[in-house]
Amino acid sequence: MAQELTQRELRNNSGEIMRGLDEGKTYLVTRRGVPVGELTPLRRHRFVSAEAAVAMFRGAPAVDLARFRQDLDEVAGQDLTPRA
Repeated sequence: MAQELTQRELRNNSGEIMRGLDEGKTYLVTRRGVPVGELTPLRRHRFVSAEAAVAMFRGAPAVDLARFRQDLDEVAGQDLTPRA
């Protein structure tokens, strides 16, 4: 749940708020008691090793290549004419 924060608190405590964002906290900014915005941390991309990726997909079902191609052909044609 977002922590409510006044416009004045945002201005006066920006350093503390930035540290909170680094920790994953979300803030709802208000002006005169009315919500005007939300501060949320950006999602950081994490590196996944090749071994971890292989382990994640090890239990995945096999892909039927003929069926996959058929499904693709049904939705994406080979016509080179540009669409209007």
